[in-house]
Order: sequence, then C-alpha cells, then structure tokens
Amino acid sequence: MLTLDGVSLSVKDVAGVAFAGEKVDLSPTARANIKRSRVNLEKLIASGKTIYGINTGFGNLMNVRIHDEDLMKLQENLIRSHSSGVGDPLPVPEVRSMMVIRANSLVKGYSGITIDLAETILAFLNNAITPVVPRYGSVGASGDLAPLAHIALCIMGESEVFYHGRRMRTEDALGESGVQPHAFREKEGVAFINGTSSISALLALSVHEARKLINSSLAASSISLQALKGTEKAFTDWVVRTRGQPGQAKIAAAMRKLLSGYAGDVSRVQDAYSLRCIPQVYGAVLDTIDYADKVLTTEINSVTDNPILNEEEAISAGNFHGEPVALVSDFLSIALTDLGNMMERRIFRLTSHDLSGLPPFLAENSGLNSGFMIPQYTAAALCNMNKVLSHPASSDSIPTSADQEDHVSMGMNAALKLRDVIRNVRYITAIEILTACQAAELSDAVISKPGKTLISMVREQVSHTDVDRAHSPDLEKINLLIQDTEFNAYLENLFAEPRKPAH
Repeated sequence: MLTLDGVSLSVKDVAGVAFAGEKVDLSPTARANIKRSRVNLEKLIASGKTIYGINTGFGNLMNVRIHDEDLMKLQENLIRSHSSGVGDPLPVPEVRSMMVIRANSLVKGYSGITIDLAETILAFLNNAITPVVPRYGSVGASGDLAPLAHIALCIMGESEVFYHGRRMRTEDALGESGVQPHAFREKEGVAFINGTSSISALLALSVHEARKLINSSLAASSISLQALKGTEKAFTDWVVRTRGQPGQAKIAAAMRKLLSGYAGDVSRVQDAYSLRCIPQVYGAVLDTIDYADKVLTTEINSVTDNPILNEEEAISAGNFHGEPVALVSDFLSIALTDLGNMMERRIFRLTSHDLSGLPPFLAENSGLNSGFMIPQYTAAALCNMNKVLSHPASSDSIPTSADQEDHVSMGMNAALKLRDVIRNVRYITAIEILTACQAAELSDAVISKPGKTLISMVREQVSHTDVDRAHSPDLEKINLLIQDTEFNAYLENLFAEPRKPAH
C-alpha cells in the first residue's frame, strides 16, 4: 500500500502503481491538509472576492464574472470543453501514473479540493478503472489540460475507461465496480487539470525504464568487448577517477565486475571509442538519468495548481508551467539517443569481418548465409529515428488562449517522444545482446563468469544461429528479457556496491 502525503512520492512508487497495480491510500496529514485547504477556499468564496477559475472564466475569459449559482456548472463545463485530445489512447500504466501524481499534488493542501475528490481518484486506481486518454492535446503550459481533463471527465462518470482488459463506458465500469462518480465542486475542475502531472507521469516511467536500459546495455557492451578481444585496461579504477565524473566511475566499476575473469588482448594498446569510452559515454547518460530523477522527484511532490491558495488569499501564479520537466524530457531523449548510437557502432563492428576478425556478419557459412547483416540495418534505422525524435520539443512555443498563454513548454510532446526513444533503445539493446552472444560463441576469447551467465540467460530464450532464420522473433524475446524482473535483479545485484561494515 502506497500512502500519499504530498512530500515523499518517488519514481519507484509511481512505477509500482503504474505497472504492479499497487494500492494507494491517503496519510492522516494529507487528509488534514485537504480539509484545511477546503475551509480556506470556502471562506474566500464567501468573502465575495474575484478569484480566477472559481468565479471567473478561464484563460483569456478571466474577466468574465460567473454567478454564484453557476460555480459548479463552471467546473463541469471546463472539464467537458477541455476534453479535446486526439489520437490513440495512452497505455494504462501512463494514465495510472498521471492519476497518482495528480493526487499527490492535490493532497498538499493548497488546491481547495474536497476529500471526496481525492478518495474518488484513489478508488479509480484501487479498482483498476483507467480513463481513456488520447495521446495528443497538451502544450504543457496551463497544466496538461487536455489529458487531465479526459481523466476528470471519467471521474464525473462520463466518457470511456479500460476495466478488466475491456474498453467500456465509464458508467458501466462504475456500475460493475461500485465506485461512485464525483460531482466536481468549486475550483476542483481547474485544480485537477492545472498541473504537470501528464508530463511528469511519462517522464517518471521513462526514468524508471532508463535505469534498466543502462544495466542491460552494459551487459551487452561487456559481451561485445570480450567477443572483440578488447582490453579492459581503460576501465582501471585509478585512471577513471582522475576525471571525477560520478557516473563514469560507477559505469567503470560495473564493467570491471562484468569482465571479472576475462583475459583481454595484452598486446592491444587501445580500442576504438565504442569500447574504450563506455564509462565516459554511459556515465554521462547515467548522470543525466540521475539529474532527471532529481528534477522529477521535486516536481511530483510540488503544487502545480492555479490559483494556489492559503488562509488569506488565492494567487494566480505559474506553477503549472511544464518547463522544468519539458527540458529534462528533451535532455534525456538526447542522452538515450547517444546511448543507442554507441551500441549501433559496436553492432557494426561485430558484424564487420575486417574490424572484428570474426566470420563475416557472424555467419558460419557466409555467402550462403547472410547472418546478422540486417539486424545492424535495423539498429541503424532505429538510431536514425531517435535522432529525429531527440530534436527538443521544448525549443518551440506556440501561443494559446488568445495570447494570454503566450509561452508554452510543449513538455507533453517532449515526454511522448521520450517514450518512443526508450522503446527504440530497448530494441537496439536487444540487437546488440543477440549479436554479441553470437560473436562470443564464435570468438576464441576467454569469457568472464558474468558474461557466461548472461549468455546462458539469453540462450534460455533463443538458440545460437547456425543457419539463416528470421531474427525478428528472437529480438522480441530478448526485448522481453531486458524487461524481465529476474534478469534485472541479476544485474542490479551484480552492480550493487558492497555494504560498509557497521561500526
């Protein structure tokens, strides 16, 4: 059970709710915060003050005063009108991530929502009711308006959801589950959709998966290096530490573990950069993941609502602007794109006889067999696509709402592209793993014990290629292996730093 308190939500927590269906509850502090904030809001409304989004229109309509009897209708109209997304539905884990992150922000006690709204969000999560949210529509500025509005629409009992693997009317899913729809009260609609929770949700899952990709791509690189009889000297601890980059030191230490027992070519002075510079490149990627994690963790424990209120006033500020997570999403796309670039260079080297000294394209009867010629093409195609996707969405801004919202982050597009980059790099990793294992079995190099274990785990899924066969099914199996819990646990245990003795 994950308990939301508004201050301690982590990427790991989000992933648990998204992928494992972890249940969610509210802490006593969160409940007290919500109640206090609602009392503050009701006092402000009773004072007759003009408060944006509560008794005014939205965006460029901010100067239109709304009659008291229409305040709840205003929130319903906001949600319905802003449910304007298009495209295929986002996957269930992404939407569940949005919901838990949005709930965590709202329980901090600056948004004026009711306990009923918070409990309804959690009831949707705990009963596996997932709103259908179209992929496109957010510009990542006044909050992720369109995607969050689609979630709110379902919480009202309208639109469609996924429930027990079926897409159905929300009304029917609520009837089957016993969950009651929520009638949005004053400010609750604008509180729900004014936030960066959609960008943050996609970024959270990407950070979670990027860490796994670093581990599996390291495993692939270690087998490639051994198959190519590279030297391990470049990973020597004292040499690496002369630079002082933390990620570089961690990657070099992991490589030393992966190569434990391997005997490299002692006559080789240096290797190509795709082998020698693994700590420098992978380390920079790891540092980027760590930076993204830091920025994101702050964001998912922040108030990203508008207006924000306390005991005395409600202020329209800009906490909903997605720039922090937009920039980080683009940064991580760039880093992971380069990770894929380096892997493709090793795949090319493994399949090129003149560079590897191995049979052409790793085919034992080359000519009659084309071997692993085309998997390298596929890696090249994926790398090219990632280079297109890594163009920063956050470098653009298209004004909205009659120029009231004249600078936007485009963060949702940055986060969506990042999800595609993650998928592509996973496939590139699968190609290197499959290619490297074939190469290691054709090489006369002495493979390390961890390398033998990794090759054995791969061979439980796919066999050595003696004669040409379709590679696609094998790559799909390795793609699943990279995401497998047992495979990742082995790598995490291997790379874990030894515990310091207690004093």
